[in-house]
Amino acid sequence: MTRKTAVVICPGRGTYNATELGYLARHFPDPALLARFDTLRDGQESLRDLDGAASFQLSRHGRGDNASALIFAASYGDFLSLDLDVVAVTGNSMGWYTALACAGAVTPEDGFHIANTMGRLMTKAPGGQLIHPHMGEDWRPDPARKAGLLSSVTEIASRPGHALALSIDLGGFLVLAGNDAGLKAFETATPPEGRFPMRLANHAAFHTALMAPIAAEGQSLLPESLFQTPRLPLIDGRGQTWWPGAQTPAQLRAYTLGTQVTEPYDFTAAIRTAAREFAPDVFVLTGPGTTLGGATLQSLILSNWRGLSSKAEAQAANPLLSMALPDQRPLAGAQS
Repeated sequence: MTRKTAVVICPGRGTYNATELGYLARHFPDPALLARFDTLRDGQESLRDLDGAASFQLSRHGRGDNASALIFAASYGDFLSLDLDVVAVTGNSMGWYTALACAGAVTPEDGFHIANTMGRLMTKAPGGQLIHPHMGEDWRPDPARKAGLLSSVTEIASRPGHALALSIDLGGFLVLAGNDAGLKAFETATPPEGRFPMRLANHAAFHTALMAPIAAEGQSLLPESLFQTPRLPLIDGRGQTWWPGAQTPAQLRAYTLGTQVTEPYDFTAAIRTAAREFAPDVFVLTGPGTTLGGATLQSLILSNWRGLSSKAEAQAANPLLSMALPDQRPLAGAQS
């Protein structure tokens, strides 16, 4: 029987929460590899202790140095558990580091080292993030609304002492990042919609120019020797594909530790490329968490994938497998 083709999507920060506590104990398939990951966290709390804690603490588990390591390990463990024909790999934001390992552009240990190092550096990064929708509850595209929100961002960023920019184009949401003055100005200028605009806890001004010092420090700590040409096609945060053998390790490092740290991450474009260039049977969302599912379906709507134009149509056609859901995990070939 021919196996289904799949594009693997690795999640970013904010996906390991209270319901994910114990995810590694339940699902990680290679205890020896997990032990090697913990060895790389010299002087830091072990993944086993974090994952095995009696209760979830946002100040502990959600902090950059811990969250990045937990999410990388959970996501990469799910990738190892897959039994599908993976045709390409992508990710959202921090998920790019996991995608590198899944695609073979770094070893699992080096990918973990990169994610752990950048997560540790992010604990001292400036600014913050908030998230706000540009689609309605029916998920129908509204380009004018999106343009209006981005116009407001540009106007606020022009004010003295205000930093604000697009951080992640996330399906039907805009993730914005900046300093406190910029974020507060957007919150004041934007009519509330339920819980939005919503600040994201333990997040810095990721994917903006404010991260330039973090990018420079990461480059000083993470050499080119960690990188190699990928074995699988790898779709980045611009929607561009890194084909096996087509780029150099130096180019991959420059993007990973430079461009994607300081420039906006376009998850919507990544999914558009995945759908149009690779046309998989399924899109597999690795754990932890399930929150990226909505953004992926919204991105497929915005890409006009198979003519989808609304939430009802996308959910009816649902091409996603979420490995964090017990009933869907076996469909991806995972045994646990």
